[in-house]
Parts: sequence; structure tokens; C-alpha cells
Amino acid sequence: MERLWTPWRRAYIEQAAGQVPSEQEACFLCVKPAQDPARDRENLILFRGRRAYALLNLYPYNPGHLMVAPYVHCGDLPALSEEDAQELFRLVRQAVAILQAAYRPDGFNLGMNLGRAAGAGVPDHLHVHLVPRWQGDTNFMPVVGDTKVLPESLEQTYDRLQPHFQALAVER
Repeated sequence: MERLWTPWRRAYIEQAAGQVPSEQEACFLCVKPAQDPARDRENLILFRGRRAYALLNLYPYNPGHLMVAPYVHCGDLPALSEEDAQELFRLVRQAVAILQAAYRPDGFNLGMNLGRAAGAGVPDHLHVHLVPRWQGDTNFMPVVGDTKVLPESLEQTYDRLQPHFQALAVER
């Protein structure tokens, strides 16, 4: 049997097993942007807007998988302020354009899981997943082996996308 080692997934497995603080105790979508912007690379934050920000997913489905989240800790979409919602979705649109330019994917999965029953890993903080997709990017590995092979590291993805988001910051 072939084995692919993915030690970076240990944190995700431990969190899912309840071995780390709950989202209420330490919501990473609140904690990361509250830290010094000098730590943005370490925190995988690609862009900071006034009301929303973009960051890479620590456990990506595909290269370029990122999330856009409001700064406000809110898990109820109708309760999100109009201003926060507008910037959130404006940044989603801009992030899609950036991913198109940087990766030239054949399509995208965009999504929000609202509530734990819908699959939300962080049900109390809204965020939108953007996953670039390519024809044939699902092969036997995830289907048979329950394993995803990614062709670049998170650092490589960050370096590829960050200049595009930097340009976005200059436009504002």
C-alpha cells in the first residue's frame, strides 16, 4: 500500500476531535486578522479590506483555495450588516478575478456552509470558500484513496497570489 504523509493535517484532525479550544474560545477567523499585519504571511492573510479580508485555506482542496471573511464575528448571514455583506461579496468577486489570472482554472466552487448541520467547521463566523477547479482535477486518489495530492505548498500559493492582492490594495 502506498502512503502519502500529510503531517500538516494533524492540527485539523485534533481540532475535529475536540483536542484544541472551541471556535468560541479561539476563532481563527478573529484571531488571525487581529494580529500584527507583519504576521500576514505566517497567517496566510493575502488582503485586508476595511470590513473583510482574504486568506488561504490551511487545508486546501486545490491550489489557490482561499477564503474571504468579514472581520465581524457573525455566523448569521441575514444579521450581517449591509456594509459588511457588500465588501465581503465585492472581495469574493475580486478574488475570483485574481485566481483566474494567477491559475487559469476551468471553473470554481464557491460556497458558504451556514450552520454545523450544513458542514460549517466554524459555524459562528461567516466565510466564503473559493476553490479553483480544473477539468480532471479529481482522480482516483480522493475517490479511492481518500487522499488529495496538491502540486504546490501553501507558501508557493501565497507567493503566487499575494502580488495580485497587493495590486488590489494599491487600487483602493
